[in-house]
Amino acid sequence: MSSSRAGLHNREDGMDVARLTSSLVRIRSENPPGKTADVVEYIREFLDSLGVKCRVIPHPGGRDNLITTEPDPRILLCGHVDVVPAIPDDWTHDPYGGEIAGGYVWGRGATDMKGGCAALLAAYRDLIESGVEPKAQFAFVCDEETGGPYGIRSLLAQNLLLPRDCLIAEPTPPTSPAAGQKGLYRIDLSFRGRPGHSSLYPMVGKSAVMAAFDLLGYLREVHAHPFPVGEDLQPLIAQSARVFHEVFGLEGVDDVLTRVMFNPGRIEGGEKANIVAEQCRMELDIRVPWGCPLDDLKKGIAAHAPDATIREMDVAEPTLTPPDSRIVRTVCREVERVYGRPAVPLLQWAASDAKYLRTEGFDVVEYGPGEITTLHAVDERVSVEQLEKAVDVYRGVIRGYSG
Repeated sequence: MSSSRAGLHNREDGMDVARLTSSLVRIRSENPPGKTADVVEYIREFLDSLGVKCRVIPHPGGRDNLITTEPDPRILLCGHVDVVPAIPDDWTHDPYGGEIAGGYVWGRGATDMKGGCAALLAAYRDLIESGVEPKAQFAFVCDEETGGPYGIRSLLAQNLLLPRDCLIAEPTPPTSPAAGQKGLYRIDLSFRGRPGHSSLYPMVGKSAVMAAFDLLGYLREVHAHPFPVGEDLQPLIAQSARVFHEVFGLEGVDDVLTRVMFNPGRIEGGEKANIVAEQCRMELDIRVPWGCPLDDLKKGIAAHAPDATIREMDVAEPTLTPPDSRIVRTVCREVERVYGRPAVPLLQWAASDAKYLRTEGFDVVEYGPGEITTLHAVDERVSVEQLEKAVDVYRGVIRGYSG
């Protein structure tokens, strides 16, 4: 057994939720490269110590997933164990040290989302030790951070996920489960130009760099116009805007949910300053609001990039789990019990594995511990208090599906 797994069966040395989170953070699983075999093996050993039957589904490069195979599961408990990379230079604590200090567990993945995974495991263990037989299936997956094919999509393709009600332990504000999320259109564009001498441009030649610039101008125009939503979504939009303002301190955040948001995350092109650029490549991330037809957006982009080859990397329509569904009502009830104030469901500005599950007919809620403003950022951390309250919420949710 490796040092990262030492003390697995000793509650005083690693079984409370903060120490369990710390142990998961210390097992590196950056994506890229995406190797999750070590952290999946740790979780398998944890569940095996509880007598829970598991199956590991391996993929190339150590991209492992884990599902439990206990009979008659009624709720799916899901989390991803890959994390984004971290450069340690500006961190207060080692991003892979899992240090517990100042009431927080520090490190890459503490919020997104090894803290949530640890809380699910701790809640499940607590129920077993109290004599409850949880009727749940776990799915811990790779590839979420890059939207790759080896994680949740591979499990769906093999029909390995049984319950249709799903709780994903993604970080959310403490009293705001996420019931829906914007759509995603992530593309890689290769523009081709016609080279010429720069002193004669634009009369001579056709610049691939300027073609990319023109497309971004079109997207700025699209972003400027909000998309109307139906009456059923308007309260959720308003609630989400209030929560976003509280979390991020930003004004006008309702625009995030009602407008097309776009980011040219990577762009490179051209050959030399005095040559009209013959080639340019751009990776573009676009978030699609409700009311914006994705097909129309695709056609608009293609029309404004006629000389580009467009490769679709990740595509999803906006998704929503009905607020009156059992899973939403159950999670909200338990959040209210633990926090003593009403739960406010929200719509999510980002994307996660929930989009794949909802597209396949699952009712999905995201709820989990974390410091949202540190997600993917320097000094990522999760408070011990939030971890413990998440365990309490999860115990109630699992118990509600196990009676």
